[in-house]
Amino acid sequence: MKNRIAALLLGTALTLAAGSLAFAQDKTVKIGSLSDQSGLYADLGGPGSTLAAQMAVEDSGLVAKGWKIDVISGDHQNKPDVGVAIAKQWFDVDKVDIIVDVPNSGVALAVNNVVKEKNGVYVNSGAATSDLTNAQCSPNTIHWTYDTYMLAHTTGQALVKAGGDTWFFLTADYAFGAALERDTTAVILANGGKVVGGVKHPLNTSDFSSFLLQAQSSKAKIIGLANAGGDTTNSIKQAAEFGIVKGGQKLAALLLFLTDVKAIGLETAQGLNFTETFYWDMNDDTRDFSKKFAARMKNGAPPTMVQAGVYSGVRHYLKALEALGGNPHDGLKVVDKMKSMPTDDPLFGKGEIQPNGRVLHSAYLFEVKKPSESKAPWDLYKLVGTVPGNQAFTPLDKSTCALLKK
Repeated sequence: MKNRIAALLLGTALTLAAGSLAFAQDKTVKIGSLSDQSGLYADLGGPGSTLAAQMAVEDSGLVAKGWKIDVISGDHQNKPDVGVAIAKQWFDVDKVDIIVDVPNSGVALAVNNVVKEKNGVYVNSGAATSDLTNAQCSPNTIHWTYDTYMLAHTTGQALVKAGGDTWFFLTADYAFGAALERDTTAVILANGGKVVGGVKHPLNTSDFSSFLLQAQSSKAKIIGLANAGGDTTNSIKQAAEFGIVKGGQKLAALLLFLTDVKAIGLETAQGLNFTETFYWDMNDDTRDFSKKFAARMKNGAPPTMVQAGVYSGVRHYLKALEALGGNPHDGLKVVDKMKSMPTDDPLFGKGEIQPNGRVLHSAYLFEVKKPSESKAPWDLYKLVGTVPGNQAFTPLDKSTCALLKK
């Protein structure tokens, strides 16, 4: 009897050891870059985000150590149902381990649920909604680059304190716009300001004339643009045609990207204040990476904040897998490891991942340069101020993430 028990125990031990060895030797990874590949967010994410993920793989050095890492891409077309279908296909059939990027908050929140269900890893750098680390937080999700809380508490707060105490919102009619207007309104009211009105516009619209006329007639000091990408560039260009800024009102570009400023042009965009967490010309490290990135982009553009976030998020993910000794293909285990390690990369510097999945790193308040101040095609920003990560993002005691109750 004793011999039978001993044999059973030995067999169990050998099975466990074999399982651990198999895990330690599993060095295969598949990364899915899910983005808007051809619509209004394609320039700020799209093919550039896929390139950023590939560069992160190359710079990790893991391939030279025997790892097999593939990067694939998908186009969610700014439709939640399309994003969900791709995510399920990736996990169920293509055996994707991690989904990255995902601009468009509506798509991002829908994919968030799929990743949790499939126990994958989700590092979002493209969506803005702060709900990803608050009401709809997930143990499988990390929100890397920016969010609506940060945008509201940097750009919004700075403008209110500078005297812009009456606001009218021009808001994209989906989850992102609603979250950005909500978070900015809270900041305006907390600082003694007032929202005098607002109007919602369809996503990816071309004619903002009726919306801008309402904003103009409101007499609000600040017209808050709670939109992004092509919607932001179109609204700013058309506002210039209406003479809104010359008439004394100020535009608040609550979310503005490098590619937006380039599309608008310095003549029209000069003087705009906005917040980002990355700019290509911050230091030698950001300039070095951006030069390599631009050389591989068809349009020669340096990375946007979103594309930089994809690179940094994938780098940290791969560091966690290496620390684990292999890929367990277990999203919860990998995300827990990522949270336990401080973030540190050449694009965002040192930071940390909070228990709710929010990455803390500095945010920067920028102003668009005048044409006379720009010395090169992509020399578009000047730095106005820096906000430390622990001041820019939602404090844990104000987060509504259920993970914090455990």
